[in-house]
Amino acid sequence: MCGNLTVDREQRRNFIARLGAGGLMLTPLAALLAGCGKKGGWPEGMAEIKWDRDTCVRCNMVISDRRFAAQLRGGPNQTVFKFDDIGCLIFWLKEKTGQYPWLADAATRIWVANYDSKSREEMRWLEPKRAWFVTRSSPMGYNFAAVAAPLAGALDFTDTRQHVLAKGK
Repeated sequence: MCGNLTVDREQRRNFIARLGAGGLMLTPLAALLAGCGKKGGWPEGMAEIKWDRDTCVRCNMVISDRRFAAQLRGGPNQTVFKFDDIGCLIFWLKEKTGQYPWLADAATRIWVANYDSKSREEMRWLEPKRAWFVTRSSPMGYNFAAVAAPLAGALDFTDTRQHVLAKGK
């Protein structure tokens, strides 16, 4: 019986040693694969916004308040445009339709920041046509913020667009 215990212990040690060696060999691969993901939770196709450095394409203000940021990407060159306020995005779309006919293409992507995102590192992004917009004080004074679920008084994108354009700026 003592002989079997010794064999069992030795087999167990060998198994654990092989398992440990295999784990060490896989560690660099796991680290490499982990580095392939986009930092900050950016959706596929979205360019990273460099907070406090990138500027809004319409008003030239620095994009600092993550709760109201937006981005558009499209066209033959997959051009990226960044915005500090949903209102700037709405006016820019209206002003640039003639210059960029691809804005109406289904392949053109638009994202708006979810107002309820926890931090810049844990941003959630929404498609404007699936988002709801609530009244919140925003950087440029258009005063709309995107949320994922409808709340009392929330507007869809079409109604938000009409309110922003009627307000003017």
